[in-house]
Amino acid sequence: MPLTSNEKKDLKLFEKKLGYSFKKRELLKRALTHKSFTNEHKLPPSENNERSEFLGDAVMELAVSHLLMFQFQDHPEGELSKLRAAVVNESQLADLARSIDLGNFLYLGKGEELTGGREKPSLLSDAYEAVLGAIYLDRGFLKTFDLVKKHFAKAIDKAGEEGFAKDYKTRLQEEVQSRFRSMPKYKMIKATGPDHSKIFEINIYIQEELYGVGHGPSKKSAEQDAARQALEKLL
Repeated sequence: MPLTSNEKKDLKLFEKKLGYSFKKRELLKRALTHKSFTNEHKLPPSENNERSEFLGDAVMELAVSHLLMFQFQDHPEGELSKLRAAVVNESQLADLARSIDLGNFLYLGKGEELTGGREKPSLLSDAYEAVLGAIYLDRGFLKTFDLVKKHFAKAIDKAGEEGFAKDYKTRLQEEVQSRFRSMPKYKMIKATGPDHSKIFEINIYIQEELYGVGHGPSKKSAEQDAARQALEKLL
């Protein structure tokens, strides 16, 4: 579908935040289009971002693998795999998406909009991967690699720190036990949305004080999101 003048203006603004200018801006629009939007507007599935996400995930893993190989030349394959998993996990990608304000540029259906879709970690991380896939289609691997290198620079540097590859819950538990001689407590607050697409909200408390409010498509991912927030406050 041709882009309207307002769409061109909005997408150009996002390109500035992203740090990349598309030759074919319609690729970017598709990468920002959630399936709820295409379903609601009776558009073909090929117009949503799932195919771009599939491609972007593969391109991102290759680029991050390359960066880790050269950053940590003495690490065996097993350790590199753990570091890559930590660098490209859902929370990290959602944070990257937030840093470029990606959520505000998404095309969402009304239902997804009403349930806070612009802030859902799973939706943000998927859309970020889709944008990388769109860049690959637009101008190939080297341009995508350049952007991944820029966006993931801090995460790659942090990957060398002790304990980085541990999940957020494990890292938080160790930190809380060391500091407070206690354990973080997770409390399920609510679950919203239909059964096939629920979003869970979980609060995390440390010594009865609220340290984070996590969201995710499963209780486990919501707990990880809450633990991530708590770690950011503690460290």
